[in-house]
Amino acid sequence: MFGSIGSFELFIILLVALLLFGSKQLPQVAKNLGKGLRDFQKATQDAKNEIQRLVEDEDESELKG
Repeated sequence: MFGSIGSFELFIILLVALLLFGSKQLPQVAKNLGKGLRDFQKATQDAKNEIQRLVEDEDESELKG
């Protein structure tokens, strides 16, 4: 999931985030980040579906013509 990020690097990232945002804001930041990633994945999937539909429509029209 995290590619080549090891446990030490992940710990450093979490530590920096804690120092930047503080313990009270960190849950809200994580929630917003998760929502943003979910929205991005949905938009990506919608774009892939639309491209696939266009390709299928094009193939269908080539077979008819």
